[in-house]
Amino acid sequence: MINFNKNMIKLKTMKRGVFMRQKRIALINDVTGYSRCSIAAQLPIISAMAIECVFVPTAILSINTYHPGYFFDDYTDRMNDYIATYKNINLEFDGIVTGFLGSAKQIDIVIDFIKNFKLKNTFVLIDPVMGDHGKLYPTYTLEMQEKMRELIPYASIMTPNLTELCALLNLDYPHEIPSFEELFKMCELLAKKGPEKIVVTGICINEEIINFLYEKGKDYRIIKVKKIGEDRSGTGDVISGVIAGKYLLNHDFYQSVKDAADFASKCISYSQKIGAHNHLGLCFEPFLKEL
Repeated sequence: MINFNKNMIKLKTMKRGVFMRQKRIALINDVTGYSRCSIAAQLPIISAMAIECVFVPTAILSINTYHPGYFFDDYTDRMNDYIATYKNINLEFDGIVTGFLGSAKQIDIVIDFIKNFKLKNTFVLIDPVMGDHGKLYPTYTLEMQEKMRELIPYASIMTPNLTELCALLNLDYPHEIPSFEELFKMCELLAKKGPEKIVVTGICINEEIINFLYEKGKDYRIIKVKKIGEDRSGTGDVISGVIAGKYLLNHDFYQSVKDAADFASKCISYSQKIGAHNHLGLCFEPFLKEL
């Protein structure tokens, strides 16, 4: 019988006579077998940056929900038992990244996970996957919206799109894209509840995609990329994965987001070139060595 103990699990490497643990991120998201989204996108991207990934599945899917006849297994009732292993072996994380959460109970589980595993220097990136284009996903009832707001105080970084930003602030979705000054005020309201760093992702203006960056105590900044084709599933997962990895490697917030936007844009361009279907995500594999 294997005797797991704290010293065995840390998987340390020797450097100049001092044991140094490899940096490690926890990914709390669904696992989808085919379509390059969620953990299936985030894990290889973060791993390519020499960061260890440990994932906690919220659900298991055969393919994303754009495709009829998909297999779906809700993991809610097994998450606590799954996480208990990590508690028992005293696993430590340098970053915690959350994605799609399918129920109010899962949000409570994530809050408990953060309370148990967040160390002094652990950052928490919350991607509030709630909706897009002014509409929330069908699973996001009023109860779910309220529950998602309970996660805000635990976030170091949040990556909402405009629909999600409005939902988190309990604001109606605007008829027109807000001005940068209005976006700044909206981010200020969100930052008062928790996160010091916010990027409002995927704002489409003319033929450009705008990423609006807010950092508490600083002026806002904008990162633009050319809009390429139609929306692709999994784009948010790729972007949050690159941001998390780069930020953990001590890139500043602006550079982390810029790297993420540039990487996603390159992957989308290649996906378009080879005719990959929009619902099958971003073809990122040829570019992993560039991270």
